[in-house]
Amino acid sequence: MGVPSKRRTSRSKKDRASHFAFKAIGITKCGECGTMIIPHRACGKCGYYKGKRAVDKQKRATRSAKRKKMIGK
Repeated sequence: MGVPSKRRTSRSKKDRASHFAFKAIGITKCGECGTMIIPHRACGKCGYYKGKRAVDKQKRATRSAKRKKMIGK
């Protein structure tokens, strides 16, 4: 079994792990409604992605209401 020949210093340990730091999330405007969204995600307000409807908001609202009604029983 291999054994490390030299101790890893605290500085080299921090240098090695420097890419684990949190990075700022880029935020863009939705092309349809103008709300701020995370890139490469469908808009939570209007349901559009790349100029096309990806999520039908009204249909989703009725489905979630139905599920809540069923769970409540």
